Amino acid sequence: MVFCLENEEPRLPLRSAMVHFQASEVQQLLHNKFVVILGDSIQRAVYKDLVLLLQRDSLLTAAQLKAKGELSFEQDQLVAGGQLGELHNGTQYREVRQFCSGSGHHLVRFYFLTRVYSEYLEGVLEELTYGPAPDLVIINSCLWDLSRYGRCSMESYRENLERVFVRMDQVLPDSCLLVWNMAMPLGERVTGGFLLPELQPLAGSLRRDVVEGNFYSATLAGDHCFDVLDLHFHFRHAVQHRHRDGVHWDQHAHRHLSHLLLTHVADAWGVELPKRDYPSGQPFPPHEFFNYNSTEDFSMSSHLGCGPGVNFVPGPLPPPVPGPVPHGQHRGPVVHRGMPRCAPSSPYHVPRMGGPCRQRLRHSDRLIHTNKLDRQPPAHSGTWPG
Repeated sequence: MVFCLENEEPRLPLRSAMVHFQASEVQQLLHNKFVVILGDSIQRAVYKDLVLLLQRDSLLTAAQLKAKGELSFEQDQLVAGGQLGELHNGTQYREVRQFCSGSGHHLVRFYFLTRVYSEYLEGVLEELTYGPAPDLVIINSCLWDLSRYGRCSMESYRENLERVFVRMDQVLPDSCLLVWNMAMPLGERVTGGFLLPELQPLAGSLRRDVVEGNFYSATLAGDHCFDVLDLHFHFRHAVQHRHRDGVHWDQHAHRHLSHLLLTHVADAWGVELPKRDYPSGQPFPPHEFFNYNSTEDFSMSSHLGCGPGVNFVPGPLPPPVPGPVPHGQHRGPVVHRGMPRCAPSSPYHVPRMGGPCRQRLRHSDRLIHTNKLDRQPPAHSGTWPG
């Protein structure tokens, strides 16, 4: 992360640092993997785009992005909630979806959350404990937490973040990769379904509350050695792909998000990504994907240690070792990496991991070995070699 003073020249948007995956490559990357996605409607769209990309190289339609609780989407199945129950915008809304490929080699499940930690989440964790163990967990919950649970929502959010990371530590196997998706930037005017009409006065402060919530969630996830993908950073200049409700994003943004996420996962698993040349004059994503807008900068509160007049902009990690970058080969996404993971068994040859991998320490072990960890060299940044 970097902190930029207001009087500095605005930074031009960075070119995307990711690989453009094809459906066949996603199928190979997630071969025999169980993926669990938890979160709100944004994460539901993450689930839908991944399910679609596991089957073919096409984008979601506007109708598919807007649909909620449908009985079936692209060969998946509504397991609970949604149209099997009652469609509403209350905090008790539930929706559980699951996709199993025809080959039986890909399993993706989605749980709708309205709060990052709750009795309902405990039920989800119990399912994951006694069912098949997940290989990849992707999670985010922020907007509902900060807007639907009273005046002390930020304090409750911080406490619940600590609870959920402790519980994930206890429940998930050491080989499971957990990626915390930071909340994406909101528009100046928010009219999403989660924000009831009587809560509209909160819309003005909510976009800054999201930045503060992202700060806490990324810090706590890092403390628990989980991975963080900074979507707020990646999409801060792609606001033309955000819908008019100020919350949701179009199909191009979600495909961009999927590529960032899959690049991160491949790096964490030590999978060597494909190197290909793209057609001349057609970089991906196009330059038009990003559009710098100075009004989209966010100022952090002084109690976070940034002081007044300082813009908080999550920035890229240190650059990789200098070297030639062939055309079409991209560096990894901006991520905040926890401890190096133990690579699960997979069909891939892993040339990048020469020595034995380290297990993710349990919470109690980290408390004991805090001083030792502080003296160790920093973990791998997740940036692809040049």
